[in-house]
Amino acid sequence: MPVNIGMAENERREIAQGLSKLLADTYTLYLKTHNFHWNVTGPMFRTLHLMFEEQYNELALAVDLIAERIRALGFPAPGTYKEFAALSSIGEEDGVPSAEEMIRKLVEGQEAVVRTARSLFSTVDQANDEPTADLLTQRMQVHEKTAWMLRSLLGN
Repeated sequence: MPVNIGMAENERREIAQGLSKLLADTYTLYLKTHNFHWNVTGPMFRTLHLMFEEQYNELALAVDLIAERIRALGFPAPGTYKEFAALSSIGEEDGVPSAEEMIRKLVEGQEAVVRTARSLFSTVDQANDEPTADLLTQRMQVHEKTAWMLRSLLGN
C-alpha cells in the first residue's frame, strides 16, 4: 500500500535519507561506546565502565526509534556495517586509546550526532513533519547533555 500521511514522497525520501545518516552516526557511536566500555583501563575504570554502559544502552534504544521512523516514512532503514560506514560522519576506532582519549572521542561523536540531527531541521520543518522534529529534538537533548557530562570529566 502507498504511504499517505500528508507528505509528498520526495519529502519523505529526503527526510528518510537524512535519518539514515543519523541512524548510521548513532549506530557507529553505539559501537564505539561499547568498545570503550569493554576496553577502558586506569584510575577512572569503574566510573567510565559504568558510564559507557549507560550510554551504549541508551544508544541501542535510539537506533530502534530512528530506524522505525524511517520505516514509518515508507523507506527501508540501513542495517549493515557497510551501509553505516558509508553514511556515518563518525570514524571507526583503531586500537585502544587511553581513558582520557576515549572521553574526547566520545565527546566528538556525541557532538557529531547533534550536528547531523540539526542539519535535518530545515527539511523537516518545510514538510511539517512534527514526529521527526520531535525525535530530532529528543536526540539532540540527549547527545548535548551526554557531551557536556563527558567534557566535565576532562575539566572543561
